[in-house]
Amino acid sequence: MTNRTLADAPPISVLQSLSPPDGTTRFVNQVVEGAPAQVSFTFFSWKAALFGRYDVFHVHWPELLIREKRPARAFLRRRALSALLLRTRLQRIPIVRTVHNLRPHESGEAAENRSLDALDARTDLFIRLNPTTPVEPESKAITILHGHYRDRFRTDTAPPTVPGRALYFGLIRPYKGIETLLAVFQGTVDPDLQLRVVGRPSSGLDVVITAAQRADSRISSRLEFVADDVLVDEVCQAELVVLPYREMHNSGALLVALSLNRPVLVPNSSSNTALADEVGPGWVHLYDGELSREIIETTMATVRSRVHPEPPRLEGRDWDTLGEKTYRAYLAVLETTGRRLGARS
Repeated sequence: MTNRTLADAPPISVLQSLSPPDGTTRFVNQVVEGAPAQVSFTFFSWKAALFGRYDVFHVHWPELLIREKRPARAFLRRRALSALLLRTRLQRIPIVRTVHNLRPHESGEAAENRSLDALDARTDLFIRLNPTTPVEPESKAITILHGHYRDRFRTDTAPPTVPGRALYFGLIRPYKGIETLLAVFQGTVDPDLQLRVVGRPSSGLDVVITAAQRADSRISSRLEFVADDVLVDEVCQAELVVLPYREMHNSGALLVALSLNRPVLVPNSSSNTALADEVGPGWVHLYDGELSREIIETTMATVRSRVHPEPPRLEGRDWDTLGEKTYRAYLAVLETTGRRLGARS
């Protein structure tokens, strides 16, 4: 199968556990756009999952399938997942899971964890987005890197860099360390430093951010989801992107910044160290322990004094290449499970 050319390869129908593409930089948009013509997608609903026809079920962030604020609805979703796992087993529909993070960012209850364990036990193939992700058993894992965004963004009309500006962007959630960043930045003494915060906040973090702005005029924000062209302008105006996540294993925001040739300050981890080695010196700046005023000031000074003769090395991370690798992974797991393509289900 590995020697088969795409020209004579069979079509595959894949149910993604995500909502349909919306034209933004969401992961699902890049997956769909990069997939070869042999792959057709449907997108998640419980009706499609339990009664629709598909060859492969591809799972992302599995907790989102069953997590609900109301206990009764969460119970029903767990039962629906049990029925789905039974269906995939009886009809030999392979389950493929992309491992975006080591564990859910917000922990769930024991019943949720049991359901997620059952899903993992039924999963036939785990796709890691970086080579440091541990998967047991190793025989069920392959590595297909997270893609870059160079082909998606236009930078010819981007505004110039603002000297001294640090940027935090993306969906703003508690585990991403915004409160620490705001507190630490207010301790910096350089009046020419700026902190820009861009993205949609959750969990009341908008109140925290606006309070920090009132306390320090060097802090500004745009607290909403922004279109790609706005995102490009914001990133290109920054001298340094700061992403002080308390947990960082894979980050689309980090790849966005590197795709736009912006150095990034991130916590030290095995995955971030591997990425720093891959892209070349001066692009991924790592820190140990808690973020501090000194770390921000020192990193900004380093970035401002350094000339980057070459952009970050992101070869092999284009979505077309990753889409072909994923398609071949589907073929391989279908052969392993004995699922007949196009089988009525």
